[in-house]
Amino acid sequence: MNFVKRAGTSLGARKSKTAALLAIFLVICALLLGGFLLQAAAARQEADAQRSIGVDVTVRKEGLTPALADRLGALGPVHRYNAELAVRAGAQGFTPLASSVPEPGGTADGEKEKGALAVNGVRDSGMLLPFSYGSTKLTAGRGITPEDAGRDVAVIEQRLADKNRLKVGDTLQVRSADGKHTMPVTVVGIFQDPAQDPTMWTPPHELPGNRLYVLVGTAQKLSSGTATVREAVLKIGSPDQARQLHAETERLLGKGGFEFRVNDKAYKDQVLPIRRVGTFAGLLVWVIALAGALILGLIVMLQIRERRSELGVLLAMGEKKWKLIGQHAVEVAAVALPAVALAALAGSLAGQSAGEALLAHQDDKPVSAARAPDTEIAPPTVRVEPADVGKVAGIALGISLVSTVIPGIGILRLHPRSILTDTE
Repeated sequence: MNFVKRAGTSLGARKSKTAALLAIFLVICALLLGGFLLQAAAARQEADAQRSIGVDVTVRKEGLTPALADRLGALGPVHRYNAELAVRAGAQGFTPLASSVPEPGGTADGEKEKGALAVNGVRDSGMLLPFSYGSTKLTAGRGITPEDAGRDVAVIEQRLADKNRLKVGDTLQVRSADGKHTMPVTVVGIFQDPAQDPTMWTPPHELPGNRLYVLVGTAQKLSSGTATVREAVLKIGSPDQARQLHAETERLLGKGGFEFRVNDKAYKDQVLPIRRVGTFAGLLVWVIALAGALILGLIVMLQIRERRSELGVLLAMGEKKWKLIGQHAVEVAAVALPAVALAALAGSLAGQSAGEALLAHQDDKPVSAARAPDTEIAPPTVRVEPADVGKVAGIALGISLVSTVIPGIGILRLHPRSILTDTE
């Protein structure tokens, strides 16, 4: 009889042992698939975290111009950046806020009006700490983004908007610091600064309500001289890229003379735990594969001992030894493949909830200690991919081969006469 058909007959005749072998293989395949799914989900979530959280690098230098800041933002590891340029400006056609406390000394009215507004030129307001960490909130409209380049737009404070009855879409006339020209800017957003108005007299440009954000190019036009960037904040994917960025910054700005500060706290709080889960999943796959091969090898070895008489008869009938080993391999493989299919079905049904339980635990951390609210990591996506099922099937078949070939070495040493005359 063909050894493949004989394997099928043997499985049918030994239903209880076949079911037990299927259950063992199902557990092994489910754990293997779970490891692969967890590994893939961790990799996807880590990539998402690197894009959304990343690592902030702050570069400061005397005489740092907007053009140099743009060149820093174009360096290889940088995928998002912001430059901040602060100037003072005046208002035309609307009234800036004034301190409710009388002024103690004699600043000229013209000087006060000339610099009543604190204008902050930015490229990406979402990267400013007050906005990213949620202490300053947008109450209407949106912030300033890189897509606004070339436009004259502004985000103003709620108190200034309330006093002048301004809303998103209105146009403000902002006068340059030297008073020589005015610029129309369109309000695209209104924010609320948590800072309270000072209880003592404060110059108008220091009042939180007189702060507004515009694009760096707009701030340059409003400045009365050569405007320099206060700092450039560069977002990179991981702390490992900080050394590369420092070297490229040094080539651009020259050695020394600049401050290079790396803030990777949010990255460590969020990304490293995800990476540890992925590493654990990879280790789990190897442990399960080795343990599965060992367990199944012992089971097959016991089966060979139980079936010595059967093997002896087959050998006496002239059956080749390699076909006996092949029969055992086919029996185990025939059980492994249905186990892979059942494991894939279980993974598609329960994989998402298991992945969330293991990967979403870091969301319980306080926002201030972990990350900015606008850069929350998306929930882990666990999905059964054909490649993962293929890897599980490959390992399962490999386990089948190892667990039958190694114990099968004993078959090669068997002799029909010794088996059939053995009384054990």
